[in-house]
Amino acid sequence: MSKKKETIPEGPFARLNELKKKLAAEEEAAKTKPKAPAYERTPAKPRPATGTRAAGFPERSERSQSSGEEDLSFHRLMSGVVPLDEGKGRVGLTASTGPSGIAQRLAQGKEAQAKEEEAAHEHLRTLAFGGQRFEVVDDGARVEGRRADVPADLMRKLRRGMLPIDARLDLHGMRAEEARLATTAFLRDKRTRGERCVLVIHGRGEHSTGPAVLRGEIATWLSQTTASEHVAAFATAAESDGGEGAVYVLLRR
Repeated sequence: MSKKKETIPEGPFARLNELKKKLAAEEEAAKTKPKAPAYERTPAKPRPATGTRAAGFPERSERSQSSGEEDLSFHRLMSGVVPLDEGKGRVGLTASTGPSGIAQRLAQGKEAQAKEEEAAHEHLRTLAFGGQRFEVVDDGARVEGRRADVPADLMRKLRRGMLPIDARLDLHGMRAEEARLATTAFLRDKRTRGERCVLVIHGRGEHSTGPAVLRGEIATWLSQTTASEHVAAFATAAESDGGEGAVYVLLRR
């Protein structure tokens, strides 16, 4: 007698049976599938223990030592510094920094510059004249001067008015600076022309209220200033040529 096969009616239970079979097949396939190789895990680096120095950072003791050295250096630098008194406010001008002090320093600078220039001119004159300086004699009435290379007999002739006068210059009515410039230009011109002896009339100062200014300056002009470059000797003129109000000037060749 044959066994009758069971049949499962269709419906929700039939679908459930199919799902059960599908899950069983997937579990069987998973068991037979080769396992993927497991990846090795890199062990983590141990953290530095407390009190040890990490790379790039100084030890705590080193930082403390560096900070102490910086504090000591700062203290040495600031040891001579005195704090300003806030109550005093701005620093006032002193006598040397005020307007009057500045003007005084400027005047002193100009005076020093003038002295340097005069010294330089004197040095140049000494070089140009071979170191020959004037021997000047002034007794208050008569004045004369000569270079060392002027012969004594030529000086005697000049003093006595024995040399012919080639030209004359009258300084009457001129102020000191104007007269000095005129004298320099006159001597330079006559020397260029080859003249030998000239007469410079400076006056006696009889019509002035003070001393004869030009009389006191003429010897200086002829022996120390630019005019001296053209002069070999000079002497107060004879009475016939003006006496104490004029001088003979012997020009250099």
